[in-house]
Amino acid sequence: MTHRIVIVGGGAGGLELATRLGKSLGKRGLACITLIDANLTHIWKPLLHEVAAGSLNTSDDELNYLAQAKWNHFEFQLGRMSALDREHKTVELEAQQDENGTELVPARKIAYDSLVIAVGSTTNDFGTPGAAEHCLFLDTRAQAERFHRKLLRHYMRSHANQGSKDSIQVAIIGAGATGVELSAELHHAAHELKAYGFKGIEPEDLRITLVEAGPRVLPALPDRIAIPVTQTLRKLGVTVLTGSPVSEVSEDGLTLQNGQTIPATIKVWAAGIRAPRFLNNIAGLETNRINQLLVKPTLQTTLDDDIYALGDCAACPLHDDPTRFVPPRAQSAHQMASLLAKSFKAKLASKPLPEFRYRDYGSLISLSSFSAVGNLMGNLTGSVMLEGRLARWFYVSLYRLHQAALFGWFRTALLMLSDRLGRSTEPRLKLH
Repeated sequence: MTHRIVIVGGGAGGLELATRLGKSLGKRGLACITLIDANLTHIWKPLLHEVAAGSLNTSDDELNYLAQAKWNHFEFQLGRMSALDREHKTVELEAQQDENGTELVPARKIAYDSLVIAVGSTTNDFGTPGAAEHCLFLDTRAQAERFHRKLLRHYMRSHANQGSKDSIQVAIIGAGATGVELSAELHHAAHELKAYGFKGIEPEDLRITLVEAGPRVLPALPDRIAIPVTQTLRKLGVTVLTGSPVSEVSEDGLTLQNGQTIPATIKVWAAGIRAPRFLNNIAGLETNRINQLLVKPTLQTTLDDDIYALGDCAACPLHDDPTRFVPPRAQSAHQMASLLAKSFKAKLASKPLPEFRYRDYGSLISLSSFSAVGNLMGNLTGSVMLEGRLARWFYVSLYRLHQAALFGWFRTALLMLSDRLGRSTEPRLKLH
């Protein structure tokens, strides 16, 4: 019987793995690969801040899972994982409904021989009172588009009432990569909206406050990146508050632990991550306090060798320091997908599985069209600091590498050409 590999989650890691395995094992009939996701299309998660600001039109950059499956010899199943039966080796999927509440696909079970869980992460609001009720999040395309619609509605109302001057106050909680990049992208959007004729809200009237509980922005990155980023944000007019934990969120704004209040029309929570709640001790598997599945260096879960985890939902120890874990970053998911593509070939050949060794290739932070900053790390170059146009070029290249993993370099080159041609016929900002 053909070995059944089921991958749950069509994010960067899961989709890259399904594509790689389909091209190698699926095409040759050595394995049957099934990808499961709750959506019909994929968009690279690091781009969601651009979707929220309107800088990226999702219809141009989304990938259809069914088409990708056809082109790369794997099967796609629409569904959301709700439970796991390790004894009978089945994944349970809950029923999916359309926007009218009509059942689109029924609840069902999918059998596997090997299971890969790659369901990513969601934002962690740490149980802050009012955060879930009053904040927007940027975990999915739908959430990012909701933010964009809300921002546009404010501009539309102000434009329709041109006799009065208006303002929008945006508070972003969390100064990690998402919060920082969203701040810069919104500043860029404010200037673009003015250029397209929106009146009533001037660029300086979009007041952005970035709130960070830690002592500085980008707490996971070195000072040499965080300091110039902070300086650039402040030059753009973004109010940066560090050492300011949020104690409560209300409809009107934020209350900090020091008692200060931050008025805000739109609140965005971008601090912290956790794996989806349904993973917490699912089927008796070991998880940590943020619901990540504990895995061995082979990416097999600690209690079941037929179940693997990759990406943000996996707690994988670093090879040089087992007390620390691989950081939840796009490059981690990419590297894990590459390893598992080799692992399944080894498994089917009854060979030992390779162990995962994370390599940090550096970090790049985009400040919209204004700048970018970061560092690249390599065996030959060490750590190289990048700023400005060169850093921006490297930042864009990360997305192109993701596309190349999915489409190959020839089709990626055609997509790059299409993007360049489209700039002359489409608005630079999504206006609907």
